[in-house]
Amino acid sequence: MSMETPLGRVRGLGSSGEGAHHWWIERLTSVSTLLLLVWLAVSLLRLPALDHPTIVEWLAGPLGAVPMLLLIVSTFWHLKLGLQVVIEDYVHDDGAKLFWIMVLNFAAILAAALALFAVLKIAFTGSAD
Repeated sequence: MSMETPLGRVRGLGSSGEGAHHWWIERLTSVSTLLLLVWLAVSLLRLPALDHPTIVEWLAGPLGAVPMLLLIVSTFWHLKLGLQVVIEDYVHDDGAKLFWIMVLNFAAILAAALALFAVLKIAFTGSAD
C-alpha cells in the first residue's frame, strides 16, 4: 500500500500546457482561412473571365499572389492542426501516434510547398508553364 495521497500519485500526469495554445491557433487559422476564402471568391467573381490567361495574369500581380500564398499557408496549417487532434484522440499506441503525426507533418509541408511553388512560379514568371 502506497503512502502517497491521490494528488501525489497524479501530480505531473496532467495537461502539458499545450492544449489551450493548440486550440487557439486552430481557431485563428480557421478564421483566417475563412476570410481568405471570401477574398478568393470575391476576387474570382470580379474577374472578367475565368479562363487560364486571366487567372494567370491575376495571380502574377501582388494583389492576387500574396493573399493566395497566405491562404495556402493558413489552410495547410489548419489542416495539420485538425488532423493532429484526430490522431491524438484516436490512435492510442504511442509509437503509432508518433509515426502518423510525423507522416502528417511531412505530407502537409510537402503539399503546402507544392502549392506555394505553383503560385510563386506564376507570380515571378507570369506563366504556369
